[in-house]
Amino acid sequence: MAIPLPAAESSSEDATSRAPHVIGSPTQAVAIGMLMARTPCTAPAAREILAAAAHGAGVTVPEMARAVVDRSRGLPLPSGIDRGLRVAVEAARTPATGVLRGLLPGRGRTAEVLNRFRECQARLRRAPGDAAAHTAMDDIAYTLCVLMARRTVHEAVTAAEQHLAAPPRA
Repeated sequence: MAIPLPAAESSSEDATSRAPHVIGSPTQAVAIGMLMARTPCTAPAAREILAAAAHGAGVTVPEMARAVVDRSRGLPLPSGIDRGLRVAVEAARTPATGVLRGLLPGRGRTAEVLNRFRECQARLRRAPGDAAAHTAMDDIAYTLCVLMARRTVHEAVTAAEQHLAAPPRA
């Protein structure tokens, strides 16, 4: 699947290269959308992953964003960039310490929210640079985290899948 990007972007490092909360270019927006769909995570978490991966690889955020987009197109990445990206994504997926326990939501509500999450994830895969898709994913990811009482989206998705796979309680 080809991902549309602008023909040319400035490669000069600016303030957005070092600030993970700012999307500095359409390529960065696309990379953030891709990370949101794949990790899964919210937009702020994807920006942090992008910044951490860039820092770990010793490159700028725009260079890492370009690498994320290139990887989706099947282009090989330099080993340092690939390693930095893998380490940052894995760190984001690692559960926080401590076990959260509580009441489980209804199976119907869990299935509804998880299905909406998957729809948003698919939308981001189709159009990773779409700001409305970023917002929709952020909203449903937050809802899923609250519903499942988990701190990260990855944990919430796993908990929801386990809840739905478990036999119903009597």
